Amino acid sequence: MLSYGYNASGIDAILKEAKVPKGSFYHFFKSKEDLGIAVIDLYGEALEQRLDSFLTDRDVAPLDRIHNFFEAGLQHLTQNECTKGCLLGNFGQEMSDVNERFRFRLDEIFNTWRKRFADCLREAQAAGTLSKELDPEVVAYFLLSGYEGAILSSKVMRSPRPMRDYIKVLFSSILKE
Repeated sequence: MLSYGYNASGIDAILKEAKVPKGSFYHFFKSKEDLGIAVIDLYGEALEQRLDSFLTDRDVAPLDRIHNFFEAGLQHLTQNECTKGCLLGNFGQEMSDVNERFRFRLDEIFNTWRKRFADCLREAQAAGTLSKELDPEVVAYFLLSGYEGAILSSKVMRSPRPMRDYIKVLFSSILKE
């Protein structure tokens, strides 16, 4: 699904790749939609753990934590030759207009991520490394929207430049002391 999208990933191809008989699939899932939600949940949990490993590391300054997370994302994107991107961003673009269940679950996960960014931004404000004039909630929305947009642009251009430029502008103008 990461490589081909939700709609282009047929159940038979998924079962063949996973080496799972069709009967086993329907024992665990009522439909492909249920599988898609399970994929979203698993991917979301993994990324949440990854995000937490960066954003809750008290040995690193708060803004450096965010910077390190974005740099790791850039490295991952570059290693994959700017293909695939973020499964949740991909699903959001493909499915949020046509499937309310997908849209709702993706929104829940993105809200969780935004909260984590906002918490880290508040820590930066408390440490005096981020302007108190900035609203952490608004900046968190901006961070996540920009990050997902930079991933999409990098995929379209098959270049890490959009992600690299996003990080550069973000930390030289918005998230500066």
